[in-house]
Amino acid sequence: MPKSPTKRRPATVAALTGSALTLFAERGFHATSISDIVQRAGLTRGAFYSNFRDKEELFLALYDAHTDRLLAELRHQVESFTNDADPVARVFDLLATHDAQERSWFLVSMEFTLHAARHPEVARALAEHEERLNAGLAEVLDHCLASSGHTTDISSTALARLVVALYEGLTAMRVTHPTAETDPTPLARRALPHLVRALGTPQN
Repeated sequence: MPKSPTKRRPATVAALTGSALTLFAERGFHATSISDIVQRAGLTRGAFYSNFRDKEELFLALYDAHTDRLLAELRHQVESFTNDADPVARVFDLLATHDAQERSWFLVSMEFTLHAARHPEVARALAEHEERLNAGLAEVLDHCLASSGHTTDISSTALARLVVALYEGLTAMRVTHPTAETDPTPLARRALPHLVRALGTPQN
């Protein structure tokens, strides 16, 4: 018995997002057309437009999927964090520990960020999805700080933004200047404990 459109939809969405992620990594966001995406996925343009308005909406679906995977992994890893001297630096370690696939995603997401900077409506949509990541990371940091007996004078949301900014800035620098000095993990390991201590003190 043929599957209904509703039952086929998850497989169709998975095929489209998988195709898009591969092509965005190979060619870039701008150089990839909707025709390229559906051809790689073995689908039609009608299938694309039944699920996404445009490439931007499809990218944001990829962004959310990446956010969900990243936060699930972080939440699992930090369950063992207790009495850590530098919990924020430890979270950064986990965030910065990535393979070639993660580096590819970073490049794709940075290209989309530049695209959004030139299109205010896209920038607003991206900001909403970024807030999901920031809110989840703030929860992870809250857990780590509490379990390690630390507090700060800034909100966990602001601290999450600081961690993301440091990670993205150092990673972008390393893309074009891959030296030991721009390796994000050792640099953050040195900087973050000082920042956290400057912003608060351990609880008694």
